[in-house]
Amino acid sequence: MANIFAIGNPVYDRIKTEHLETEGRVLSGCSANFCLAFARLGVRTTLVGNVGRDFKSDFESDLKRYGVDSIIYESQQSGGFFLRYFGDKGERELTLLGEAGPIKGFPEELETADWIVVAPILGEVDLAYMEKIKERTSARIFLDPQGILRYSDNGVIGHRKMEETERIISLCDIVKPNELECKVLTGIDPREDYRTPAEMLKSWGAGLVIITLAELGSVIYDGDNFFKVPAYATNALDPTGAGDTYAAGYMYGLIRGYASEDCGILGSAVASVMVENSGPDFPLTKSEALERMKRILDSVES
Repeated sequence: MANIFAIGNPVYDRIKTEHLETEGRVLSGCSANFCLAFARLGVRTTLVGNVGRDFKSDFESDLKRYGVDSIIYESQQSGGFFLRYFGDKGERELTLLGEAGPIKGFPEELETADWIVVAPILGEVDLAYMEKIKERTSARIFLDPQGILRYSDNGVIGHRKMEETERIISLCDIVKPNELECKVLTGIDPREDYRTPAEMLKSWGAGLVIITLAELGSVIYDGDNFFKVPAYATNALDPTGAGDTYAAGYMYGLIRGYASEDCGILGSAVASVMVENSGPDFPLTKSEALERMKRILDSVES
């Protein structure tokens, strides 16, 4: 079985959608959601990131309960956001509740990794850290770029492409932006034209490009072919973590030897379970993910 690490600060978020609101702050974040989904698919992963004393006890208890390993560095406070969703297209506003800061530690265990999922939430991984991964490991790299594009302006979260962003992407085997991140990176709305931005991202050096498009599914580009992957039709109550768990489904298929398009279909299946729920207790099982994958495949073939 592949040795997989996820790098990025876990967060404790408050979430409010048109359908629900969390009671207090709940475990979330790109790296955490990825690891939680992988654990439910039967594969242990190791999360690397910063956690403050304010949520350290909760975090240690949560990861033990969910079957996720971790290498954690202590920060002054834990990261977190208040996510408020509105509108008929799932628009959201993020307000900062806490920031755990850059990840400075580089554990020796990373040198044994087969895959490293780089999934920062707010600037905690930079080009220097990415270059260290390339220098000290032979791992393949899957990048969720949201945390390298975000910045905080008096607690309100915005997005921007930095000078080092293209270089970061060039170091990655797979890069997976969502539609907002794709537009920030390339200036092009992938709902209107997904081919041009995918080709741009590939030209920067990424091995494979995946663009997720919410209810429109996703697009996978390997440099030769485009694969359009439909979303699994469902009643989405909370879209938080959809892209993170899509990544887990995709990666699970990849280490199992699936073709890239089938990896994307499994990603859609896994993400659909996440959005039907809220918080870390989403009831994902391997059998349910594979059953939903089959339904998507049947709908494509019919």
